[in-house]
Amino acid sequence: MPVLQAQRAPAVNQELQRILRLQVPVIVRLAERKLSLSEVLRLGVGAIIEFSKNSDEPLELLINNKPIGLGVTVKVGENFGLKISQIGDVKQVIRTMGET
Repeated sequence: MPVLQAQRAPAVNQELQRILRLQVPVIVRLAERKLSLSEVLRLGVGAIIEFSKNSDEPLELLINNKPIGLGVTVKVGENFGLKISQIGDVKQVIRTMGET
């Protein structure tokens, strides 16, 4: 029996390494609102959609469409970035990723 366990350990480690290399969507949510279908049909180039969120409020950080934290916008060179100000239990989020 110990030989079987010794053979399984590398396989489990390889599987874990494979899982840890998986790439998942990282989303920063600015704001949300609902529009009627008629409002959507009236949208065009230059249209402005107003949100009931102050511009200085933190943005929501989602991993695989599951919220895990909050952050504020930062400039990284010429790119947009998010400085995390609050983060939840990332391990719990990973455990629930397969749930619908």
